[in-house]
Order: sequence, then C-alpha cells, then structure tokens
Amino acid sequence: MMRNALLSIITIATALGAASQVPVDSVQAVDTRYSTCDPVVIRISRTNFSVGVVANAGNSELSPYYIGSNYGGVLTQQYSVLAHASLEHNIDMQKRFSWGAGIEAWGGYASSAGYQRYVGNGQFEVQQQHPARIWLQEAYVAAKYRSIFAVAGQARKSSPIVEEWLSSGDLVWSNNARPPVGVRAGFIDFQDIPFTKGWLQIKGEFGYFREFDDKWLENHYNYYNHFITTDTWLHYKAFQLRTNPNKPLIFTIGAQSACQFGGTADYYENGQVIRTVKMDADAKAFWRTFIAGSGGNSAGDSFVEGNHLGTWDIALEHGIKDTDKTLRLYTQWLWEDGSGIGKMNGFDGLWGLEYRNTSGLPLITGAVIEYIDFTNQSGPIHWTPNDRPGTPIISHSSGADDYYNNYIYNGYQSRGMSIGSPFVKSPLYNQDGYMRYRDNVMRGFHAAIEGFFSHEWFYRLQGSYRKAWGTPIIPRAGSVDDFSMALRVYYTPDWLTRWNKVERLTINATVAVDHGKLYGNNWGVQLGIYYNCNLFFKRR
Repeated sequence: MMRNALLSIITIATALGAASQVPVDSVQAVDTRYSTCDPVVIRISRTNFSVGVVANAGNSELSPYYIGSNYGGVLTQQYSVLAHASLEHNIDMQKRFSWGAGIEAWGGYASSAGYQRYVGNGQFEVQQQHPARIWLQEAYVAAKYRSIFAVAGQARKSSPIVEEWLSSGDLVWSNNARPPVGVRAGFIDFQDIPFTKGWLQIKGEFGYFREFDDKWLENHYNYYNHFITTDTWLHYKAFQLRTNPNKPLIFTIGAQSACQFGGTADYYENGQVIRTVKMDADAKAFWRTFIAGSGGNSAGDSFVEGNHLGTWDIALEHGIKDTDKTLRLYTQWLWEDGSGIGKMNGFDGLWGLEYRNTSGLPLITGAVIEYIDFTNQSGPIHWTPNDRPGTPIISHSSGADDYYNNYIYNGYQSRGMSIGSPFVKSPLYNQDGYMRYRDNVMRGFHAAIEGFFSHEWFYRLQGSYRKAWGTPIIPRAGSVDDFSMALRVYYTPDWLTRWNKVERLTINATVAVDHGKLYGNNWGVQLGIYYNCNLFFKRR
C-alpha cells in the first residue's frame, strides 16, 4: 500500500510537467560547457553536421569498463572501426515556438564475442555475436511551445541529478545504453510555481518507450535455464523541485521512476520451455503503469503492473562568492519496492560531491567523487505469504531487493547495457548467456576530473574501485573486485578552426585499464577524429 501511494504521489507531481536536461538531451538548446567536448555531443550552432571515425582495440573480447560505459553502448567489443555521421537542428530556447530534429548513424566493423548456447543432449556451443554493422543511435523530431516540449523517436535524455560525463552514471537513466524509441513530453525547463515569487520552481517529464532489442536478447541468451522476456515496453517519469537558482545556495529535491511492462516471458528448464507468460500491453496496462496501479488479473503482474524501480534525488549547490566556481552535494536513493521508497535500505544509493569552474580555460573545469553502495537491499530476506498459498508463515519481509533484476523481466538493460548505472556490471559481460545482473550487491568509489592543458587540449581522467558479492538471491561464496582507470585527451587545433568555430576538428585518444576478478585484467585504447560544423556555415 505504501509503495502504491508514494508512486502515485510521484505520478501526480509529474503530471504538473516535465523537463529535458542539459548537456546531452536532444531537445535542449545548445550547451557550451566544456564537458561537452565529447564528439557525439559537440554543438556549435542550432544546425550542426558532424562526421567522424573511431577505432578501439584491447586484449579481451569485450572493451574495458571506461571505454564501453556511459557512451551509448557504441564501443563494447574488443576491436571496432566505426564511422559516424549526424545532422541535428536544435530547439531555440529564446523563441515562443521552436522545433528540433536529429539523426545520428553509426556503421562499420566490430569484432565478435563468444556466448554459450544450449544445443541439446547436454551440450553447449559458443556462438560468436557482434553488434549490428549499421544502426541509428538517434532519429527524432521535437518541438516546444512556450514552456512545453514534446519529442518523438529515438533521442538521448540526460540525467536530472548527475553530471553526465564525470559521474559514474544516473541510477535510473544514464547515458550507458542506446536510447529507446518512444515519446515524452512536459516542461522544457524549471518553471516558477505560482505565488512563490520565484522561490520555488518545478520541472519533470514522462514518456513511454519500446526497446526493440529482442534480436539481441535472442542471439545472446543460453536457452537452458531461467528465462528470456521479449517485446517489452518502458515507462519513465520524473519531477524536481528547486529553490531560487539566483541565490548562493540552491536546494533541489525530486524523484525518478521507471517501469518495464508488457512482453512475453519464456521460462526454460534444462533446455526445455516449461512456461510462457504474456503480459498485457493494452491501454489499461499503460494507465496502470503510469499510476503504479495493481496489475489485477494481468499475467505476471498480480501486485503492481510491471517492474518498477526509481530514486529519490537530492542536491545542494553552493556558488562560491565572486567566482564562477560551484560546489554541489548530491545523492540518489535507489528503490525497487516500498521498502526502498521508505528508505529501509540503509545507506544504499549514490553519494557525490561535484566541483565546477566555468571561468576561462582552467586546468580543472570539473571534478567529482562518488560513493556507490548497493549492499543493504532492505535486508537479506524477501517473503510474501500470498506467493506461497497454504504457508503457516504469515509474516511479511520485503528485503532482498535485487536491484535491476526482476522475477519475470530481463535485467534492467538494453542490448546488454545497463539503462541505469553502469557501475553495476552489465549483463553484456555474462558470456554464459544469463540475461540478468550477477553482481548487484556491491559498493565502491568513482572519481573523475577534467579540464584544459591549453586552449587546444582538453582532458578527462576517471578512476574507480568496487567490490561485489553476487546478488541477494544468488550470492557469491566470496567477493570479487575491480580497479578501473581511463585517460581521455581531446585536441582541437586552432589552424583547423575557422570563422569563429563555425567549423571544428577534434582528435581524441583514450587509454583504459581494468584490474581484478570482476572484469578481468584488461587494457584498451581508442582513437577518434571528428569534424563538426554549422551546416550553413554561419557564425553564432
């Protein structure tokens, strides 16, 4: 009951409006922060054209953690040589009505990785799988009127709480996986709440999406035990309240909620299908998902329609007097059910400190340090008497939250990449064909720093350490750990930048390493060259 009530509160608040966030939200205006030196999001005008080539290589079948994570699921394999082209027209925030559109395509070669598949008679074979040779990363249209926006298609959506390129990743919706296809709408930015005289503002968003990753799941599943669920839908909503942003101290509080629903689950035992469950995806299911209502008689959804998860998001930002520097404390409290919503899962969540300097071209433009803890999970036991008719044990225990996993849906992922935080090892790395998360009981630290060596040279250094103990349902006998690090360098030569940055050439190099039993001892390198220009060669 408490879970449904609180989810309904989130929904009601969300219905007041929705927001798109910078820097990588495809419906937002041009963002000029230096952290957007990443090639896939450079924007120097309203209408941009970009082409590029990127290649990576390493010593293991899958790329190291920091090459593969938080970049839209583009570079996941040991070897890749990919070409990229994009065309986008951004919304003009200064106009009452404005429209936007974009398309981004990738194509080329990526090496294969081996995944086990059951072939009968007690035998498994290793199937070599690789990403598509060509795909769309984005294809969308968007519009705004006054403060309201809508976007349809496949478009990036950035986090409302964490810095996209420095953070380990938003716990609900990060930049780790390829964007799904769908529609979303709401407020384009924070809006003043009436009668508060600007002291309190609100924003939020909601949308429905389809993953279209069935082929990936079918190609990577082992067809032996557990289950595979295809044809699923995804619902997302969020809202935030913020105090006056023109004051030295800014407080923000909000919530995010995501839900997998619909689809068909095939359960396997020793290579045989033992049960098939088809979940509703009709108008009633869409509505029940929106309000977090009971699934009624819907198969697989006897408690609440779909698989819900979300966060409580809190941030406190302080602007350092007479400078362009800010410090920001932030946290995300992850939940999977009512126990987490009520913060009965202890210290679980993401806890971060961010520093930002936007004056000139400093050596340090931004830095973060984060602590991520998923070890409490509301306790070790989950027990619901209704699940076990006839049991004499009538007590209820809502522990063993098993973050990002569900009893009827695949792990909270798209094409093997976590939709939430990549800090939890994604199912992509399960080369035995298991489609869920194996190590969501974990804790660790992440740190990152970025800035300018000069006006032509930009860098980003990232590092992390984590330890994992399996899941609450399938714990490990011991722990496994990982240390990962990456250095990214971007070079934008002056002699190739003309007409007030109407054109720009950026060369990028990355070196990354993993060490430990969680990911293995891996190294990898990545090189890229990207050309970006105003399509009409006009000055800003």
